[in-house]
Amino acid sequence: MATRNVVGVTTNPTIFAGALAKGSSYDAQLSELAGGEGPLSPADVDAAVWSIVTRDVQDACDVLRPAYDASDGVDGRVSIEVDPRLARDTEGTVELARLLWQTIDRPNLFIKIPATLEGLPAITAAIAQGISVNVTLIFSLDRYAAVIEAYLAGIEQAAEAGLDVTNIASVASFFVSRVDGEADAALAEIGTPEALALQGTVAVANARLAYDIHTEILASHRWQALARIGAKPQRPLWASTGVKNPAYPDTLYVTELVAPGVVNTMPEATLEAVADHGLITGDTISANIAEANVTIGAFARVGGDLAAITEHLETDGLAKFVASWEELVATVTAGLEQARS
Repeated sequence: MATRNVVGVTTNPTIFAGALAKGSSYDAQLSELAGGEGPLSPADVDAAVWSIVTRDVQDACDVLRPAYDASDGVDGRVSIEVDPRLARDTEGTVELARLLWQTIDRPNLFIKIPATLEGLPAITAAIAQGISVNVTLIFSLDRYAAVIEAYLAGIEQAAEAGLDVTNIASVASFFVSRVDGEADAALAEIGTPEALALQGTVAVANARLAYDIHTEILASHRWQALARIGAKPQRPLWASTGVKNPAYPDTLYVTELVAPGVVNTMPEATLEAVADHGLITGDTISANIAEANVTIGAFARVGGDLAAITEHLETDGLAKFVASWEELVATVTAGLEQARS
């Protein structure tokens, strides 16, 4: 039986909105931020949102600092995302990443930047300035390879600028279950026995091939040169690991994606399931790369279009990120107005 050995946390607007809506622990802070009378401006609300979020993240970083120190900076990380409305704005993303990094001022912080085409140069720029980054919203192998390139370029630029690269870290959040959601629907529409037999296999295969890219990079001369000056590898992070289809094992996207150097972010229900009955038997990726290639090839042969699926998932994911942000803004607005009444 696995244990609840949690050594890091991630945040998002929906989590914050839920926390604000559920209890009174933020009442004093909302009253402090509510200020004077009159209508609240968007700037007032934005300032309150960031005040609440950054204070919580500072506290979380402090709670996890012992894990960070004990692991020499590998674990004990806390992630905060930039405003998702900036996902197509490179300069705006870099500016906000820098501001959040300076404001929170904790070495175990990750700034979450989405892996859009516009986000890629922002990732490089942030890393080059010594900002540790959690690259999020990765679905495709091509985009994952581009994220690795963005990280390597950032580390190289940081080294050229004389920064201590040993203090810079990154994870690449590769989304899993959402791929099966779309792939399974496509396979059901195709409807052949060959297609239906592939349901529930595409997401794990896709993630395993991403890990294969990661291991190839670690073996490259380019990475070895950076490792010699103390650079940390950008670790693959499995995101969206809650199982959506009740017909599948509830630990599927954990037990099938175990390998050295990876991170798995689990929603609470998945974490409890793994702790209760998850069977971790060692590396379940490295010996299954050939099988993963066969699965992805078979998906294409029956008529599946993984490129179209991952492109749709990125667009849909960005829309959901923005909707979550708007939910948080609405929740904070209501809290401020109540504090003023």
